[in-house]
Amino acid sequence: MSQALSVVIPAYNEQGSIAGVITEVRERLIESGLAPEILVVDDGSTDDTSTAAFAAGARVIRHRSNRGYGAALKTGILAARHDIIAIIDADGTYPATVIPAMVEKLRHADMVVGARVGEQVHIPWIRRPAKWLLNRLANYVACARIPDLNSGLRLFRRDVVLQYFPILPDQFSWTSTVTLALLSDQYAVDYLPIDYRPRQGRSKIVPWDAPSFAVLILRTAMLFRPLRVFLPLALVCAGYGVVKTLIDLREVGNLSASATLGLLSGLLILLIGMLGDAMATRLGRLSVNPVIGVRAESVEMAAEKEAGDSALPRGGG
Repeated sequence: MSQALSVVIPAYNEQGSIAGVITEVRERLIESGLAPEILVVDDGSTDDTSTAAFAAGARVIRHRSNRGYGAALKTGILAARHDIIAIIDADGTYPATVIPAMVEKLRHADMVVGARVGEQVHIPWIRRPAKWLLNRLANYVACARIPDLNSGLRLFRRDVVLQYFPILPDQFSWTSTVTLALLSDQYAVDYLPIDYRPRQGRSKIVPWDAPSFAVLILRTAMLFRPLRVFLPLALVCAGYGVVKTLIDLREVGNLSASATLGLLSGLLILLIGMLGDAMATRLGRLSVNPVIGVRAESVEMAAEKEAGDSALPRGGG
């Protein structure tokens, strides 16, 4: 029996590339004996992305307005008919040929990520320094080596990801957050090296998005591993307090206000971090119950077409 999976493709103004991506995904998966449901979530496009996707044979859901990459993924994951979910971008940069190999890897993992570390990787040089710094920060927070933090090609089981919906953002940082969340909760995340093709059209990510990604990584650390943030700060303050104390005792014979402030600040920050760590450990993984209303503003294209067909006049006999 063929392995069934849902392929969710978030799209925003990708009229020129969406049909090719759908065709490639379908052909490669069927050739490998897989049974894919291809679901395109049109995130409020102003061009003919929905029409092109529907003509290419995909199931299409449309947002009435642009809500973000992460919001489109949430809609697609909830609407998908199968428990195994693959996500892939609509710009033609990711090779669908590797999805069957990722399905095999998913037998022994909770999420498989297509890591853009192959021989043919076309990432603009202007984005590489920020990506390197963000990756180092993410590796520190997760205590793991992450070859590709925000790859848009990945497979996972839906129930694993659903529990994190309340904290997953609606923007491009969705993939970064879900990676850190699963690693922090000790899920098995595997990586498959892939190539990354030149993009068709203009990228939606700009270099000055990097600070937002950094804040998001720190926010995720606060939710899962707060001591990774608070402990270095506590050590810096306490270290300053100790050094200033030694200098004060040697030169003036008594303790200055700045030395006292450094020591107390280090202690308070450490205690706050320990409290946050205890709460994160006690609460554990987040409940899926708050996941409501994600599809409230979505319109499925097939339903629209049926409604339009029923409104057409019928010929008399």
